[in-house]
Amino acid sequence: MTTSEPPVIEIKNLHKAYGELEVLKGVNISARAGDVVSLIGSSGSGKSTLLRCANLLEDSQQGDILFCGESVAWKGSGHARRPSDAAQITRIRTNLSMVFQQFNLWAHMSILQNVMEAPVTVLGEDPAIVEHRARELLAKVGIGDKCDVYPAQMSGGQQQRAAIARALCMQPKALLFDEPTSALDPELEQEVVKVIKDLAAEGRTMIIVTHDMRLAADVSDHVVFLHQGLIEEEGAPDQLFGQPKTERLQQFLSATVPA
Repeated sequence: MTTSEPPVIEIKNLHKAYGELEVLKGVNISARAGDVVSLIGSSGSGKSTLLRCANLLEDSQQGDILFCGESVAWKGSGHARRPSDAAQITRIRTNLSMVFQQFNLWAHMSILQNVMEAPVTVLGEDPAIVEHRARELLAKVGIGDKCDVYPAQMSGGQQQRAAIARALCMQPKALLFDEPTSALDPELEQEVVKVIKDLAAEGRTMIIVTHDMRLAADVSDHVVFLHQGLIEEEGAPDQLFGQPKTERLQQFLSATVPA
C-alpha cells in the first residue's frame, strides 16, 4: 500500500442529530486499507451512530463521507439532507459489510443459505461459486459443520460467527462491527474475539465499536475515544490505554478495564 492511496473510509466533520438531540458534533475518522480502528466510549457517546452513518444506514446533517476517495453525493440540507445517488449508495454498501450486535440472521434459512443470500441476490453471483466460498468461510470461523442447521439451533457465539462469515462472503473492502460481543456471555465472547483477531492478523480493514477494552488494545492500529459526540482523545492503543491524557478517558478506563 502506498500513502497516496485514499483511505477506504474517511469521515470529515460529521454532524448527526435526532430532532434537537445532537449525537455527533463534528467527528473526523479514517481507516486506510489494512487498518483496524476501534471506537470506545460510554453508552450514548455516539459510537454506534457514527458506524451507522459510515454505512449510510443513518442520514447525517453535515459533513463528508468518502469511500476509497469517492465522496457521497447529497441533496437537501440539515434534517432534510439525503443521499442523492441510489446507485452510489448500493455500490458503497456492498463494499462495507456490517456485523451487528444481535446477529440479524434469517431464522427461516439454514446457516449456509444465510451466508449465500446477499452475494447471490444482491450481487447476482453464480450460486455454485458462492456456495463454495460460503462453505470455506464457515470453516474459517470454526462452524463448517453447521451449514445445514438453522440459527435457533446454534449458540449465540456460533450465530455471531455465522454473521461474520456472511459479511465476509460479500468480499467487502471493509468490515464494520457494532458491539459484536456485547450480547454474549464471556465464554462465547472469546469465540468471536478469536475470529476478529484472526481477521486483524490477515490485514482486513475494520472499524469496531466495542466495550471490550482488551479486544481494542489487542487488535487496533488506532483507538478513538468518543465522549458526548466528540473525539475526546485518539491514538495508538498503547498510548491511549497506557498513558491516557484526558481526565475523562482516565475515568472511563478506570471504570471499564479490570485491575
